[in-house]
Amino acid sequence: MSTDLRCAVLDDYQGVALGLADWSRVRATSFREHFTSADDLVAAIQDYEIVVAMRERTPFPAEVFDRLPHLRLLVTTGMSNAAIDLEAARAHGVTVSGTGGGWTSTVELTWALILGLARHLVPEATALRGGGPWQHTLGTDLHGRTLGLLGLGRIGSQVAAVGRAFGMDVLAWSQNLTRERAEAAGARLAPSLDALLADSDVVSVHLVLGDRTRGLVGARELAAMKPTAYLVNTSRAAIVDQSALASALREGRIAGAGLDVFDEEPLPAGHDFRTLPNVLATPHLGYVTERNYATFFRDAVDDIGAFLDGNPIRTLT
Repeated sequence: MSTDLRCAVLDDYQGVALGLADWSRVRATSFREHFTSADDLVAAIQDYEIVVAMRERTPFPAEVFDRLPHLRLLVTTGMSNAAIDLEAARAHGVTVSGTGGGWTSTVELTWALILGLARHLVPEATALRGGGPWQHTLGTDLHGRTLGLLGLGRIGSQVAAVGRAFGMDVLAWSQNLTRERAEAAGARLAPSLDALLADSDVVSVHLVLGDRTRGLVGARELAAMKPTAYLVNTSRAAIVDQSALASALREGRIAGAGLDVFDEEPLPAGHDFRTLPNVLATPHLGYVTERNYATFFRDAVDDIGAFLDGNPIRTLT
């Protein structure tokens, strides 16, 4: 049975959300454009009772809840969202629910970035299409090189498995990682962050952003890396000092970076990470796959139905 409640689906960049699930119980509207300010967001959705937010693309701080008196249900894709003030949601009587989702897609994108950097796929493919030089770079062999992983959880462990399949030596480090846990994942525990950075040919970030990891890799840490090494980040931008990274790349102090996450998204036009020749950047595609999106939006519809029936599910508040 349908209702007259209105549902806003935010940041549907590809315009696919309404075709991946049955939204018939609500009047759903998809917003493809990203609202860059709280004023623009509130102006667009102030009359909606239900909002579906895509990951952490749009923040919901207390001031936004203050200005959305009709909001009753906020669904976030995934089961956590640091951009939502859950205490403010509770205070305003807003139920927050989450959805399922996969993580293997991020493993796959991590390796797409690593391989793209190592074999210079973008400049070589661009030259081929544009009539440029035939074979103008030398690729980097991964076999026998060292893969350094910052974080060895679900994603890091699978990245490690692929690294071993390529014949790489896998090092891992995080604040709480033990030798036993590292060895169980087929990695060696690095004695310190500095040691991992100094010894690795590819450094890949797979940590959760928090007080201990924000800015973990700064100018000093980047200086510890080999000038031939690559840094890959498909986790959270703020774990790596973005200004220090841009400087290291401009000055050629590391060979390059593969980046899928940024302090500001969408990345502003003219940003260094859009133009530096030793950066392979993708627009936060780690979770952007057909399977993940189908799970996100079908679960979001289930959340909405359960809420309308008086039995909210997968609640975060």
